[in-house]
Amino acid sequence: MQDPVLELRDATVVKNDRRILDGLTLTIESGEHTAIIGPNGAGKSALVSLLTHDDRPLRHEDDSPSVLVFGESRWNVFDLKSQLGIVSADLHHRFVLGNNEGRVNAEAAVLSGFLATQGILRYGSVTQEMRARAADALARMGVAHLAKRRLDEMSTGEARRVLLARALVTSPRALVLDEPTTGLDLVARHDFTERVRQVARAGTTIILITHHIEEIVPEIQRIVLVGHGRIAASGIKRDILTSARISALFDAPIALEEDDGYFYARPTLAAKK
Repeated sequence: MQDPVLELRDATVVKNDRRILDGLTLTIESGEHTAIIGPNGAGKSALVSLLTHDDRPLRHEDDSPSVLVFGESRWNVFDLKSQLGIVSADLHHRFVLGNNEGRVNAEAAVLSGFLATQGILRYGSVTQEMRARAADALARMGVAHLAKRRLDEMSTGEARRVLLARALVTSPRALVLDEPTTGLDLVARHDFTERVRQVARAGTTIILITHHIEEIVPEIQRIVLVGHGRIAASGIKRDILTSARISALFDAPIALEEDDGYFYARPTLAAKK
């Protein structure tokens, strides 16, 4: 049996003298596609940072670990990031507008996934096998024709699919999607989520962090609600995605509807007054 992707054991994160996460206990099993939902400021990004080891929790008095990723409490960050594919709007921004100043082409962006860099390849050797795997990843995401084009010359949807190829090029054990469709139009969002569905069906564990209920693909069956740095509810999708729970989480009356495996949320008239 495979170790869980993530185990949190009374994990607390403090920043600027404020508890961003307050005593979280949570297990996400391998193969358990999970969505983590909460309003802005709920602590979702801090939870992702624990998973990626970019943040550290407070130490327990008995020195027992409060965060285990794939069964291990200690990871070399570069080794861990080969096991975790990550796609986020923030990563997109860094590739297009960050240190690389938008001059990274799609092939280099995907190859950088092997080296845990942002398109910078001079710090490691790139093999022909890596190039072949990068070409295959681009093809699977439908952007092989963009291999030599720079990310800042692409549409937002095209660039986001390149970053999805980057996340998958190392054949990670889990794919972490942190608000992955921010900035995408209706068509690009649909195309992106359909490719995520393909990844889920192929066996890679999906962890989706979002405040958009409609982004939760049918393959995701586990829901975790996070509010004020704590877990408000966790369980099977049909049990957790109710109007009462989501209204309480977002502190507003919200109606939920289900259609073809997707859930849709809309504020009720009372919320607009």
